[in-house]
Amino acid sequence: MNEKKMVGKRSVLFSRPPIIIGAGSVAGEKEGNGAFGKCFDMVEEDPLFGGKTWEEAESKMQQLATRIALRKAGLEPQEIRYLVAGDLLGQLIATSFGIMNFNIPMFGVYGACSTMGESLAIGAMLVDGEFADYVVALTSSHFASAEKQFRYPLAYGSQRPYSATWTVTGSGAVVLASSRAKWKRKETGYVEVTGITTGTITDYGIKDSMNMGACMAPAACDAILHNFKDMGIGPDYYDCIVTGDLGTIGQRILIDMLRGYGYDIEKQHFDCGTEIYYNKEQGTNAGGSGCGCSAITLCGYILQKMKKKEWKRVLFVPTGALLSTVSFNEGNSIPGIAHAVMLEGLSGSGKGWENGLCNSVFDWRCNLCDCAGYYG
Repeated sequence: MNEKKMVGKRSVLFSRPPIIIGAGSVAGEKEGNGAFGKCFDMVEEDPLFGGKTWEEAESKMQQLATRIALRKAGLEPQEIRYLVAGDLLGQLIATSFGIMNFNIPMFGVYGACSTMGESLAIGAMLVDGEFADYVVALTSSHFASAEKQFRYPLAYGSQRPYSATWTVTGSGAVVLASSRAKWKRKETGYVEVTGITTGTITDYGIKDSMNMGACMAPAACDAILHNFKDMGIGPDYYDCIVTGDLGTIGQRILIDMLRGYGYDIEKQHFDCGTEIYYNKEQGTNAGGSGCGCSAITLCGYILQKMKKKEWKRVLFVPTGALLSTVSFNEGNSIPGIAHAVMLEGLSGSGKGWENGLCNSVFDWRCNLCDCAGYYG
């Protein structure tokens, strides 16, 4: 195992790509009424998810998403070597309380709304490096817990400018598996993580906390640009280039910035934040945001498209605005970061597989879960 995995300045190309063998998506009612509502495994009408606080509700979402992903993968918690997860709240409290009872060794990560990309990237490196056979990558966000921490109390009823986005209430979890591991289901229909490009912090001096798309677009541009350069490819290599939550304003900025470098991604570009809601009808202004935005879109919608072979290669680029109430109130700008994860659908028996892969991993419904709520 002496293959050089490093490519270019900041990318990694995996020699034995980890496989996504299970995915779980849990969403709130507003998300269930949005464009991808029928794709999510579970849609819950109660915003508190049976709890007493918004933070407790977010922890419950993580617990449910993990449970669904594990059941789809046919695995038990004790079979998972590591869990890589995070959220938007201080000290990652949604994650620590949410996954505590699984008793899985855990790496807590924070990348703001890029956390799903960061979790996937670290998890994939752990699997490809033979440090684990199975890893769970997980994140979440909740509209009310995020508003409580970063903006205004809900009862205040602050007005939102058009540039503002709506924090998604949702949690997404995926199970990554090594090609060496043996699990219970082997048919067809998996997606592998073929490579990653790690982002750097970008800061264009933006101080408007109601325009996160403008903060994150330069970071998305930076990650996508270096993916192209490091891998020696262009936009046409991918069927879809997915960003996390730039929204309508950030999406336009990103496309214009990349054109300045000679790359036109408009034909391939898809932004989770722009697409997850019916923005005009649901009053979400520039679109959706939050860690859960890219996570549940990946787990509920994107992987389904890849399973059905509508998309073969996807560059998944969750985006994060590194907003801190402390630094913001001290007058500092809001930096951004983004991480690019290369996804590719496997057809038939893949690399190192004797009997192919599993058809039933990404079902449209999770009928296995005995939790409260209804299935979207």
